[in-house]
Amino acid sequence: MLAAIGAGGVLAAVLLIPEQVISGTPVARSDQNGVTSEPGPPAASGAAPVDACAGVVASLPPRRQLAQLLIVGVDPKGPAAALAAVGQEQVGGIFLGGKATALLVDGGLAPVRDAAALPLTVAVDDEGGRVQRVDALDGDLPSARTMAATLSEQQVRDLARTRGERLRARGVTLDFAPVVDVGDQPGAAVIGDRSFSSDPAVATRYAGAFAAGLRDAGLLPVLKHFPGHGRATGDSHVTAVTTPPLEQLRAVDLAPYRDLPRAGQVAVMLGHLTVPGLTEGAPASLSPAAYRLLRGELGFTGLTVTDDLGSMRAISDRYDLPEAVLTALQAGADVPFWSSGARLPQVLDRLTAALGTGELAPARVTEALGRVLRAKAAC
Repeated sequence: MLAAIGAGGVLAAVLLIPEQVISGTPVARSDQNGVTSEPGPPAASGAAPVDACAGVVASLPPRRQLAQLLIVGVDPKGPAAALAAVGQEQVGGIFLGGKATALLVDGGLAPVRDAAALPLTVAVDDEGGRVQRVDALDGDLPSARTMAATLSEQQVRDLARTRGERLRARGVTLDFAPVVDVGDQPGAAVIGDRSFSSDPAVATRYAGAFAAGLRDAGLLPVLKHFPGHGRATGDSHVTAVTTPPLEQLRAVDLAPYRDLPRAGQVAVMLGHLTVPGLTEGAPASLSPAAYRLLRGELGFTGLTVTDDLGSMRAISDRYDLPEAVLTALQAGADVPFWSSGARLPQVLDRLTAALGTGELAPARVTEALGRVLRAKAAC
């Protein structure tokens, strides 16, 4: 399960896999005073599982349920935008992009966390190389390609753990990293040196080491960009993008998504990628078939998040923001994300109306909300 740790009331998604989850056997537990108690008897084989999140879900009105599913960007230069999103709408998560760091120093996040009725996800995209957010505070991270070429897997894990510990101390709970795209694009291309390797085995090992280091530090890592941007044509920030056909992705690009969730808790970000043989012209982030591939064939049971729905033209050229968010939830996303945070009330108005009419199935919201709440130890 995921549990919250840390001082100062900061809650983070942290991997804590109880032994009975792994083995099926209850184990002894120690309380905070070190007193060990013996496990109780296992549940009867025919007993229905207890959903610890059901009460939390039921306590939230529909608009609050929907708001908890969202991660929205806020201005990192000060708390005003974050307080509006969290205090007024009770969004489940905020994203700090760009290079400003005011919210990450001198207790800048404290009033924002205090405004949240439930634990707040605080996300960054700190990969290293061209995409890092706290280098001015915590030093430079090499690119993924440089890491794989110059460091051992253990060194990468140690580097990610150190960086993660610093992020965690600043209040960050989730990192949109590592990139697990497999490719050998030129360094400055959209993925380029953000990819660890063109060899799926090497990319999997090094991305796994980076993810493990983040987990060691108490952060939830996010594998991206499913089902694989490393060999796609173009840049989804500026245009629609097409990957190789699904059968080719199965042979190469899907390897990290088969292996890394078995090693420890991760989330998965779905990219705005059109996949021949799978998505029928839609971007994967909005395609039910892409979520079925991830959940069914690959057996992934964790949290799914979309790539940016507001500022990437592979989406924005085709979908108005409220419709993109609704379509993502209908398709199977647990967490629609957009980095600008713009039009939040409009988005929630649209989602609430869709939930009320059945256009957005209540069971879909309950399913997604259960994953979101468990991922931040809200139940």
